[in-house]
Amino acid sequence: MKSHPVVLVVGTVDTKSDEIAFLRDCIAQQGASALVMDVGVLGHGALVPDIANHEVAAAAGATLQQVADSGDENSAMTLMAAGASRLAAQLHAAGSIDGLLALGGTMGTDLALDVAHALPLGAPKVLLSTIAYSHLIPPARIAPDLIMRLWAGGLYGLNRICRQTLAQAAGAVVGACRAADAPADSRPVIGMTSLGSSALSYMKRLKPELEARGYELAVFHTTGMGGRAFEDLAAKGFFAAVMDFSLQELVNDLGGSCVSSGPDRLRGAGRAGVPQLVAPGATDMLDFATWGARPAAFEGRAEHAHNRLIASVLVDPAMRRHAARAITERLAGSQGPSCLLLPTQGIEAWDRAGEPLHDPEGLAALVDELRQRVQPPVRLVEIDAHINDAAFADAALAVFDGWVRDGLVPAGAAA
Repeated sequence: MKSHPVVLVVGTVDTKSDEIAFLRDCIAQQGASALVMDVGVLGHGALVPDIANHEVAAAAGATLQQVADSGDENSAMTLMAAGASRLAAQLHAAGSIDGLLALGGTMGTDLALDVAHALPLGAPKVLLSTIAYSHLIPPARIAPDLIMRLWAGGLYGLNRICRQTLAQAAGAVVGACRAADAPADSRPVIGMTSLGSSALSYMKRLKPELEARGYELAVFHTTGMGGRAFEDLAAKGFFAAVMDFSLQELVNDLGGSCVSSGPDRLRGAGRAGVPQLVAPGATDMLDFATWGARPAAFEGRAEHAHNRLIASVLVDPAMRRHAARAITERLAGSQGPSCLLLPTQGIEAWDRAGEPLHDPEGLAALVDELRQRVQPPVRLVEIDAHINDAAFADAALAVFDGWVRDGLVPAGAAA
């Protein structure tokens, strides 16, 4: 555990000197250090920061006066966000900071979201915001591992309510920094995606098999944020190989669902040259919030309500073909070995006969489109089975083991 972590504290010193000074003291009381970055534009405040606002502006390629004269608050803060993000990334890469604590209203939150994205997955990130978890914040702006805390009663000056909030946020980031060191493990990591264990269950068979081969398995829940974390790590080459078998976030993005990982889903591993086994798991449905309105375009379609948070509606054959084209187009751009596994009897638990999303016509459209579209060097392996059958997992292992024998995937750690 890190004995004396350094926390980057980001805020506007011109308007929040008292709050930032209080945070700095709280961090020091817990045996850590604060490195204060001033992202304010109009003044300097009572607190002397470690990184001045003119340094932040310079990192964005501008003077502080040019930032102030850029047009309005929005353009000024966008420039400061660029500079703060660049400096934060440099500080973390150099080992000068261990985590981030940012605070602000809507302006400070807007900037802090960019700074959090600049730090790698796993680096502690805490945001004190007056709009924490608000619908004003689009999911795509939220770093997958960001911790948010409502900054209650603290918009202007210190009081007993906001002191408690500030102190707890300081404790959260210091504690996270101390606990951030991952335990030593020499096993290569395999990244896998799944939609829980009820819709897709192949990991129950694959996990012990991969571990027996000397690999560590990390399974990501494809409900938006999970897919974004998976893509982030894949793009950085963190995984020895990926088994990306749940692509329903891709369909969500194509269909305009909020349960999306953005337009870069199924691109990270390919761009990084990471060997990837892919399957069209759960691409027969589009997700929406159970507590909200069903998408108007899908009225009359079959539906599965998973819980009180998320429900899924069946997509039509045309959307199935659209998803198939998107899958093959993204695989075609891969820089490393790619194999598409195609289970021809079904792609998630609720599409079996007797289940609410059973749709032979739609499945046939998906299978037909993928057969037509997959081109070498991408390999197509058809499996006369359902994605949750043992035959699917066995087929995945057969391809994976072949890649290991050929030296395309590093061998697992010796027992």
